[in-house]
Amino acid sequence: MIKKRNGEIIATNQKQNQTLEKLYGTISGRIILKMLTSPIISKTAGKYMDSPFSKPLIKSFIENNNIDTSQYIMKNFSSYNEFFTRKIKPGKRPVDYNQKHLISPCDSKMTAYKIKRNSIFKIKNSLYRISDILKNEFLARRYEGGYCLIYRLEVDDYHRYCYIDDGIKTDNIFILGELHTVNPVALKKYNIYKRNCREYTIMHTDNFGDVVQIEFGAMMVGRICNYHGEYNFIKGEEKGMFKFGGSTIVQLFEKDRIRPDSDILRNTRDGFETVVHYGEKVGISV
Repeated sequence: MIKKRNGEIIATNQKQNQTLEKLYGTISGRIILKMLTSPIISKTAGKYMDSPFSKPLIKSFIENNNIDTSQYIMKNFSSYNEFFTRKIKPGKRPVDYNQKHLISPCDSKMTAYKIKRNSIFKIKNSLYRISDILKNEFLARRYEGGYCLIYRLEVDDYHRYCYIDDGIKTDNIFILGELHTVNPVALKKYNIYKRNCREYTIMHTDNFGDVVQIEFGAMMVGRICNYHGEYNFIKGEEKGMFKFGGSTIVQLFEKDRIRPDSDILRNTRDGFETVVHYGEKVGISV
């Protein structure tokens, strides 16, 4: 279940969940899933979503997911992916520039966890360790005692993401994985954070220490589009975007660097995700 910042409980994308229950909950569904996640199907689907032939999908997607198009810069999109990565209108996602305030990098459903040695994090029935995600035991241990923040995007979320502070980043490290959806229903059968393709960087930030940010691909296409390699960035600047497919961002913070907002910590303890938006305050530096 999901909560808004005001405490209102809302339902997640039910149609998407029902489809995934069929895919992951039956033998025939898992056979179909195996075919859908093969490299050749993934590449073919990606090319189709980038082509003009995918344009007819846009109208039904808007209707089925109740997209509020008034928030976005709408135009005659050349493909489904051009629509999927549409830009928000100026002023619709104001960025909190207070130096002490930690902001969300994206529109998403958020959870926050303390990191302990060999912690196994349960996120909607998915279990994983930080070292599994990074494939780097030494780097993972730097974040013991800190926080792991998970931002899960659904298909109707804004799929661009920003930098959370001023600073300098390292080059991106890509880890090839087997593509599976990041939707929570899927996690009953698969530890997808060990199987999804992902890309991470270390951001040397001015106010929150050395932050690792990991972007995860998803079922079928799973394309992660980061704009910069080694780079000097500023808070609120767009870092990248996800093309078609639900996606997730994970951020790792060192010990005694941040404190997530109390409602987010409380919701996480109670088994809820919290709705957050691009540029919105989600914590403070300590």
